[in-house]
Amino acid sequence: MPAVTEPKLIAGNANLPLAKAIARRMSVHRGMSVNLVDARVERFNDQEIFVEVFENVRGEDMYVIQPTSNPANDNLMELLIMVDALRRSSASRITAVIPYFGYARQDRRAKARTPISAKLVANLIETAGVDRVLTLDLHAAQIQGFFDIPVDNLYASPVFALDIEHHFKGQMDDIMIVSPDVGGVARARELAKRINAPLSIVDKRREKAGEVAGMTVIGDVRGRKCIIVDDICDTAGTLCKAAETLMEAGATEVHSYITHGVLSGPAVERVQNSVMKSLVITDSIEATEKVKGATNIRIVPTAPMFAQAILNIWGGMSVSSLFETDTLVPIYEGLYQRS
Repeated sequence: MPAVTEPKLIAGNANLPLAKAIARRMSVHRGMSVNLVDARVERFNDQEIFVEVFENVRGEDMYVIQPTSNPANDNLMELLIMVDALRRSSASRITAVIPYFGYARQDRRAKARTPISAKLVANLIETAGVDRVLTLDLHAAQIQGFFDIPVDNLYASPVFALDIEHHFKGQMDDIMIVSPDVGGVARARELAKRINAPLSIVDKRREKAGEVAGMTVIGDVRGRKCIIVDDICDTAGTLCKAAETLMEAGATEVHSYITHGVLSGPAVERVQNSVMKSLVITDSIEATEKVKGATNIRIVPTAPMFAQAILNIWGGMSVSSLFETDTLVPIYEGLYQRS
């Protein structure tokens, strides 16, 4: 059955610029004004979170836009409390739009007596009353199986492919896609296939957590413009060391395409002082002023993709169509022109 009511968006404080951009993009697609539902999400003096929705949402198809980025616990609690407010206000369906899914790196027991926090977070989201989750580049694909509700996992690689073809026009024969570790090979291979580029791997060895003992390049990168592909850049230590290793192995340039720019601690300074010519991230996490001011960090918008995904979910259409490059070209409206 086609949807009767219009999709309604509500946002927490984690990434308001992205939420507003999604609303603007949906307004263009719908040919009518789509605004964020009027609500207040604030904290009491003891930092308890309080949510009040000022509009009637009874029977509505609600989309809660809230990445669980830093501060992860506050933003997660905002999401859960907003969902509870909507459920108690008789919303018919609640979709959690989580551009960056925090705790995703804790997806298995790597050692004895450790938690699987990603599964716990999935349980919390379901128990709060979420009917569906929409996210981007989960750190591990199996996290979709932690939920007993539908999970739509979008991919940044089609957008990255468009961006690479646009910014490296006439130089595509020199491109080499690089995975910064063995675990990310599938992600890097997917992008390499899209732009018909060869693939290389940087094999890293750790002596203890957080410290990389050594790196080895698997593949011939001499004379190549190397593009490192990964889902998360946190402190950027490994990324910058991988860039140095590639340059030492004969690469002419090193660029990086990372979906989620966590960029905590000294990350921005490391990137600015590194041999990398550019770091491209998405706006799944709201950029800090330091990130915006960095000359070699560029941000690719995800609002067109999320807006279309929300409309497809609302209208009962396929979300997987957004995995195709040809589908994204018109959605990005001239930002990337293909010859």
